Amino acid sequence: MNVDALIAWYRTAKRDLPWRATSDPYAIWISEVMSQQTRVDTVIPYYHRFLERFPDVCALANASQHDLLSLWEGLGYYSRARNLHAAAKQICLEHGGRLPSDPDAFRALKGVGPYTAAAVLSIAFGQRHAVMDGNVMRVVSRVFGIKDDIRSTGTTRQIQAIVDEAIPVEHPADFNQAMMELGATVCTPKKPACGSCPLSDECIALRDGIVAEVPFKSPKAKVPHHRIVVGIVSNADGKVLIARRPDSAMLGGLWEFPGGKVEAGESDEQALRRQLREELGIEIGDATAFHTLNHAYSHFKITLAAYKTTLKSGELNPLASNELKWVSVDELELFPFPKANRTLTLALRDERA
Repeated sequence: MNVDALIAWYRTAKRDLPWRATSDPYAIWISEVMSQQTRVDTVIPYYHRFLERFPDVCALANASQHDLLSLWEGLGYYSRARNLHAAAKQICLEHGGRLPSDPDAFRALKGVGPYTAAAVLSIAFGQRHAVMDGNVMRVVSRVFGIKDDIRSTGTTRQIQAIVDEAIPVEHPADFNQAMMELGATVCTPKKPACGSCPLSDECIALRDGIVAEVPFKSPKAKVPHHRIVVGIVSNADGKVLIARRPDSAMLGGLWEFPGGKVEAGESDEQALRRQLREELGIEIGDATAFHTLNHAYSHFKITLAAYKTTLKSGELNPLASNELKWVSVDELELFPFPKANRTLTLALRDERA
């Protein structure tokens, strides 16, 4: 691989991204975590707001989870935020508020995996650790003509070995960022701009006319679909009930309208009554359809049906959540919600307008 040509291309063609203008390891760490599985254009405003609110590691460590998740709302993959919070506390407690440059110490931080470790250690500290992400795998597969399934462990190891050997002792950060930039802007999944690629002269996939077939990725298993029903439960004061999800659960720490999965053979209303009985220990009054929406997560899809209802009997008990609150519709905006539930809060607000 012509590393010199790759780095020279990167230095002239790279996008002007805010985290490329800093040498602060903390800011670089935040940018790398935010950018995982998220488009750069989406990340930029969150990155600016995050650093304004939490300018250093200990500001993040001392933040409440409520404030952190409120700031993160809409960025998705909320475990990233919870892991950042936990890691920041580790850094302030064990490393004097400075990100550790020692590889073992950095990898011991909560939520730090191989990608985050390689990216931050190389970009922030100039260490020779090769990054592996989807962009890098696509570039290497095409340049070296690797036709094997990139979902397989053997192929992943093969590509990792190639980049581990290629990364230079000098300028490892530029190499890693060049590989990711090339995959993001030139060697794209569809319609790659091969004429602009600094590695086109040595690209086996281009030479053999198989760019569109490489990399090969075996089909994913069929994505399951669930129907979810939730209750917008009102009390005599006109306030609605919201529940905070357990920290260890998916979307942990976020608030939601209580409910759950509709089982086979159940109607929405039967499922809603069962779920609220099991989750809250309450019985509800009549249920009226309010809003239905479709939403996709990384590994499954849902149809979410919301029903308006009232508390009929029973003492509230957070059997399936960390906390319950009665809040006004206007107060809903003060709490962090996952995207699908946020759509419901906005619909409630618009209904009142």
